[in-house]
Amino acid sequence: MPPEPFFSGAGLDRADAVRGDAPAIAALTGHSDARELAWSGGLPELTADGRLAWQPVTTPELFLGFDGESPRFSAIHEAEGAPWAAFPLLAILTDGDAPLFAAALSLSRWHTRHRFCANCGHSTDLVRGGWSRRCPSCSAEHFPRVDPVVIMIAEHGGELLLGRQPHYPPDRYSALAGFVEVGESIEDAVRRELHEEAGIAVRDVRYVASQPWPFPSSLMIGCSAHAESRELTIDRTELEDARWFSRDAIAAALAGAPDAAFQPPPKAAIARTLLERWLAA
Repeated sequence: MPPEPFFSGAGLDRADAVRGDAPAIAALTGHSDARELAWSGGLPELTADGRLAWQPVTTPELFLGFDGESPRFSAIHEAEGAPWAAFPLLAILTDGDAPLFAAALSLSRWHTRHRFCANCGHSTDLVRGGWSRRCPSCSAEHFPRVDPVVIMIAEHGGELLLGRQPHYPPDRYSALAGFVEVGESIEDAVRRELHEEAGIAVRDVRYVASQPWPFPSSLMIGCSAHAESRELTIDRTELEDARWFSRDAIAAALAGAPDAAFQPPPKAAIARTLLERWLAA
């Protein structure tokens, strides 16, 4: 089978047992092997070979965990520019460092957006090594937000439905996606989104794989489904276009054929994993 989705994997030993021990975390900053994640332009910095760059500990606001016996920390950095400013980095980021890149980026950006208590409005304190915030006024504890998103391929007669949004690069088509709403199951979200965006009814919804997506803090839940028909009613407020593609067309696109019918999603997107796994099966 194709590899796990990009950004997936443990990344580090997150050391949950240590997070609640502030003196222990403070002591770890003086460890001879302690390192702090380097940042540049509001993003984790990479070396020329696509690895995360590390530096001596200066601002250990976030305790990321252990790399073997070596403690790893990060400062909190404000986002700079649009989310897609990170995409050139993803083209060189190594698979092994991708999970930590995603975790550090999402965690840092959560802190910059959640400095005040949602319960009483008081400023909050960073606790548990940066993995939560606590309000000194009402004692509410707030944890990093994760937004579930379903992303899915629908099949009919051996062909897959893919769509494109206006901001995609020319000729790119990808899996349809949408946020899971309150009081909704994953399966219901898949059925609703496909009906809303493409006007099709589907059955046999199946989970395929998941992926953290740190722009800013989504969990992409990859699924597949079988469409009851091929007739589309496209929601033009969501999609610029949607089409059915044959197995041969998808194989050509993933292989980078010069005469491919469309440009596939990049390797960092779980949509590419969905296409690769469908093709392999």
